[in-house]
Amino acid sequence: MNIGNKIKVLRKEKGVTQEELASSVGVSFQAVSKWENNIALPDITLLPILAEYFGVSMDELFDFSLREAEAEITKIVYEAAKFRECDPAKSRHILEEGMKKHPGNDILLNNLLYVINYNDNPDETIRIASALTEKAEDEVKYDALRFLAYAYKAKGDLKSAEAAIEQIPEIYFTKLTEIAYLLEGKPKFDAAEKQKWISFEHLLQMIWKEAEYYESNGDIDKAVSETERALKLISIMENKNFDVYIDFFTKQLSRMNEKDS
Repeated sequence: MNIGNKIKVLRKEKGVTQEELASSVGVSFQAVSKWENNIALPDITLLPILAEYFGVSMDELFDFSLREAEAEITKIVYEAAKFRECDPAKSRHILEEGMKKHPGNDILLNNLLYVINYNDNPDETIRIASALTEKAEDEVKYDALRFLAYAYKAKGDLKSAEAAIEQIPEIYFTKLTEIAYLLEGKPKFDAAEKQKWISFEHLLQMIWKEAEYYESNGDIDKAVSETERALKLISIMENKNFDVYIDFFTKQLSRMNEKDS
């Protein structure tokens, strides 16, 4: 017996209508109808609520493992991620198909934000991100707040953008840094190596943000100095993966020098 049939049996045993069940768990009666007709599955977050409502254990509620549902969602996310950069429309289609079976799933909605262009579709981004900030767990919530801020900025609403970003807590450590401090041997090295390059990329990006600030204030010399500093750091680090930054900073340097001449 699958979960849709199980919900139908439990609902009838309890003597409630689809509308009454829907109202009690906070969904539409159409959603309940889809569950019972095996068109869609309840969102994972609803399963404990349903179990409590019917007075049954999670094991009684469904005959498939919650881990299987989570594994399926992970598979959808990985498949969609393959096309995130090269074919966002295809990535979006994969995620939306997944949400037909797992409606309202936070992980799928969060990944959807990555394939919606917030500059072109700020209102859609705001709608999805706002919903996630109200119901998602911390990691997804904070990611949604980031997208929310960028979408508001795209609409020219810097006050709302700032309000969104201010809700994200400042964190001065990561799991990788703590692994590097705590463990020994290869795990220590692997964590330090990965965090090193993440931190280096962030450093380059922040140097450029300072250069942008100097340029916007008419201090071209300082903007050029920061840009040259970034190029020197890339040369010192000797990592081919950062060649794209060499190209970027070189072009910006050329542009600023022409502007200043």
